[in-house]
Amino acid sequence: MFSFTPAVRTLLLVNVLVYFLTSSVREEVIDQFALHSLLSQQFNIIQLITHMFMHGNFSHLFSNMLGLLVFGPLLEKTWGASRFLTFYLLTGLGAAALYLAVNYYETAGLVQAFETYRANPTNGEFIGFINGYASSIYDNIEPFIQKFDADPENPAYIEGGRKILTAYVATQVNTPMVGASGAIFGVLMAFGLLFPNTQLFLLFPPIPIKAKYLVGAYALWEIYTGVYRAQADGVAHFAHIGGMLFAYIIIKVWESQRKTFY
Repeated sequence: MFSFTPAVRTLLLVNVLVYFLTSSVREEVIDQFALHSLLSQQFNIIQLITHMFMHGNFSHLFSNMLGLLVFGPLLEKTWGASRFLTFYLLTGLGAAALYLAVNYYETAGLVQAFETYRANPTNGEFIGFINGYASSIYDNIEPFIQKFDADPENPAYIEGGRKILTAYVATQVNTPMVGASGAIFGVLMAFGLLFPNTQLFLLFPPIPIKAKYLVGAYALWEIYTGVYRAQADGVAHFAHIGGMLFAYIIIKVWESQRKTFY
């Protein structure tokens, strides 16, 4: 049976309430509170907190809240509600920080390459940008590329290429990140560190596994997919990694401050 401890119950209620509230408002309103890139004009410091309580769809909300409900209560009983909430928010912030840092590194290169292209929007520069930074849209615009290749001096095609890449870069810079996943992965890491030999029963495949092995597998998978992921998978893998990393750091710091941690 699930245990609804006070802090876990509060987080569940807030996340569910925010989901249903935001599902009935305009996208422009949601954009104000979702986490944007540091390079986006829509970035606001308050988004570091607000994005943690927003979700893109019901399955996103359900999976995160299920993780909180499964792993959170035992941590809260161990630490108390106040420390658990502190941990939850800190790992969420840490996840956002790593996500923003990696996003800035990736997006800054994209923006710089786009500025170089805009200074000389030729067919060659257009194809070079697509191959280097936008291969995920190649198939969708292949007919245009063929026409541009056949008539590279045509002003209409040059302008068309500029519009395509302008829209693509704007999407990359301004697409926000939402969700409690960073904090949830922090909770998962904490559970694996504090209760490493607890047996968990997976649904797929239906086998038992110790918490430490599940956490390790998740960490390795997120690192792999974060480095080698497809650009179009739509998952903030480095936010997950950030949540786990900051959870590890926080627990080790707390552990060093007392002789008996749990």
